[in-house]
Amino acid sequence: MYSPAASEYIRYLAAKKPLDDRSLNRQVWGHLAQAVRDRSDAAPLRVLEAGCGIGTMLERLLDWGLLSRAVYTGIDVEPGFIGEARRRFRGYAAEHNANLAAQPGAPLVLRTADHDVRVTFTAADLFDFLDQVQGRSHWDLLVAHAVLDLIDLPAALPRVLSLLVPGGLFYFTLNFDGATILEPVIDPDFDRQIETLYHRTMDTRHPRGRPAGSSITGRRLLGQLKTVGANLVAAGSSDWVVFPGLDGYPEDEAFFLHAIIDTIGQALHRHPEVEASRLQKWLTQRHRQIDAAELIYIAHQLDVMGYI
Repeated sequence: MYSPAASEYIRYLAAKKPLDDRSLNRQVWGHLAQAVRDRSDAAPLRVLEAGCGIGTMLERLLDWGLLSRAVYTGIDVEPGFIGEARRRFRGYAAEHNANLAAQPGAPLVLRTADHDVRVTFTAADLFDFLDQVQGRSHWDLLVAHAVLDLIDLPAALPRVLSLLVPGGLFYFTLNFDGATILEPVIDPDFDRQIETLYHRTMDTRHPRGRPAGSSITGRRLLGQLKTVGANLVAAGSSDWVVFPGLDGYPEDEAFFLHAIIDTIGQALHRHPEVEASRLQKWLTQRHRQIDAAELIYIAHQLDVMGYI
């Protein structure tokens, strides 16, 4: 995996927020929004986000009108991301002229005319967090954004779903599903080999000694949900499509693309089936294509929502 400095990875996560905004499947989102509106419980919506990163999904849940009265908990294994999430949330409150009550160690409380939301960000490994709260805490909505394709899905899915109350909702988004497309083609056979081997590295990751992820998590998730007895309500594609417009790439998406190419390069570094000099030449050409605003990048992904 690509291992940038923390500041670079934070920039990567921020750069992909507008891309995620336009990529998320709106039909799936619509079903989630309707399900939240149809809740009979008058109590605040209790939301748990696994792998919250720098808090961009929380911002989206607020901006898109899903959260009005809510208690949100976001966890991520990287303390640096959690620190950035807190910083961004304070900035979000300031930009929206919101009152943000905060005391050391206490939740951040966002209050506006339309919102009363208590927010807690916690640095924790997902499995450690599950060990700590299993049987003691429950949530109404479970969110995992671009996360499930990085963990051992068969081991994690039943445990995370067990944190939901009966009838609780899940919203799992940007689950990678087996296609990385880069245009224009450099060498058809070599391009195809790189895609195949890159996907294979997703299937053989073992960070912290555990299996982690799959290159076809999206399609497998549909079957896994049925296996564990969850009710799938909606599913649809949420492909990343990055292309240069008349003024080049929007926002910070050129940086995002450079990071994607670096991720592929690091994943295949010293791979026994790839000639190192040929790979380096290919990577250099891809970076030049980005600098020239020529590269088009597509990644196939799926969103799902449902309830238990």
